[in-house]
Formats: sequence, structure tokens, C-alpha cells
Amino acid sequence: MAKLSSAQRDALPKSDFGLPTERKYPMPDQTHARDAKARAAAQENAGKLSEAQKDKIDRKADRVLDK
Repeated sequence: MAKLSSAQRDALPKSDFGLPTERKYPMPDQTHARDAKARAAAQENAGKLSEAQKDKIDRKADRVLDK
């Protein structure tokens, strides 16, 4: 996966994040979308992410992956 520098991440619009209000789970491309889905699943299993948040991230990632 291509790394995002802090400047690149800060330059992303909110719409490129799985949780836009928190600016978490950036998905500027398909590689990051797949990674976001995997990380969201792991965080839900660890009890650090709600099922609703994971579902939101998955829906956003699926839209990015369909492009």
C-alpha cells in the first residue's frame, strides 16, 4: 500500500474518509479502501469500533472499490 504523508492526508477532502467527522480511515484509492475494511473489522472485534461505524466504513470502501 502506498503511504500517505501527513501533508497528503491533511489535503484529502472529508469525503475520502470512512469516518469523515473524525477524519479516520482514509480511502483515496482502492488499496486504502481494502485496508480500511480490514482495519475496521479488527477494531470492531477489539471492541474499539461500533458495528454501525464498521458498516459505514464498509459501505464507503465498497463504493471506492466499485470505481
